[in-house]
Amino acid sequence: MSNRIVGHFRDSAELKIQAASALAQPISQAVELIFMALSNGNKILACGNGTAAAHAQYFAAALVDRFERERLPMPALALGADAVVLSSIGNGAGVSEIYSKQVQAFGQPGDVLLVITGGGDIAGLSAAVDTALEREMRVVALTGKEGSAIGKQISDADVHINVPHERAARVLEVHLLTIHCLCDGIDVALFGGDTDD
Repeated sequence: MSNRIVGHFRDSAELKIQAASALAQPISQAVELIFMALSNGNKILACGNGTAAAHAQYFAAALVDRFERERLPMPALALGADAVVLSSIGNGAGVSEIYSKQVQAFGQPGDVLLVITGGGDIAGLSAAVDTALEREMRVVALTGKEGSAIGKQISDADVHINVPHERAARVLEVHLLTIHCLCDGIDVALFGGDTDD
């Protein structure tokens, strides 16, 4: 068992090192896109399914509260956080609209949608991307495996951060590190300097 555990750590570390060069540029582009939106008084909407929904909530919490430094709150909303809204939309319109209806309700031109998926093409996330683009929002797609259809939906004005790995656990680990990079980059872009940590 110890060897298996060490293997998980090695696999995770190796993927992060390999992905660093490939992902640095799109993560930097995503930071700039989000920075511009926040600087212009816009907000960030975030969504994902399963563990990716937890990552979306974590990202929104880091913007609203803090990441590694005390600072003014930033407007961010995790679309998977309200169980009543999700179940109401799911029971009425259907699961495929649980995020698109919320994007339609809360999204404005200039806002950014962060959509997170570890792999498969999820109809609800794809519909949210379509709605965001229709509302003249920008999209940051954080994906895994082959990038899914969501990576093909977005335009050149949007950002696709694709973790090049097939295993869901490894993709999620890099997604979390990417979210930390986004939060740190946004803080530095908006407030300057480094953190005390």
